[in-house]
Amino acid sequence: MNVIWKRSSATSEDVREALAARHPMKESTARTVLKRLEEKGYLAHHVDGRTNVYRGLTAPQNVAVRAVRQIIDRFCGGSIEQLLVGMVNDEVLDEQELQRLAKKIARLRMRKEEE
Repeated sequence: MNVIWKRSSATSEDVREALAARHPMKESTARTVLKRLEEKGYLAHHVDGRTNVYRGLTAPQNVAVRAVRQIIDRFCGGSIEQLLVGMVNDEVLDEQELQRLAKKIARLRMRKEEE
C-alpha cells in the first residue's frame, strides 16, 4: 500500500521493484497481493494495454483504522477498553499519551453537549 500511496498509481512490476530490496518476490506474487487488496476494497485498477494499473481507494489512516478494528474484534472480543488496557500494561501508551487522549475525549464530549 505504501508504494501505491507514494505514487498516484502503480503496476505490479512497479510494486515488485519498489519492494525488491526489502521483500524480494516474483511478479506473480505482487499481482496476487494487489488483487487481494483490491478485493478488500483498498485498491482499484484500470487496464492500460495488457497491464493492470492500480490506485489507492483508501487513505492510509482509514486503512489503519480498519486494521485496528479487525485486531480489536479478533483478539479483544470487540472491546476497545481491553486493547487500551493491554497497551498501557505493556507500556505501548505512556502517561503523557493517555493524558492527551483524555483531553481529546473531554473536548469531543463538550462539543457534543453543545450541539
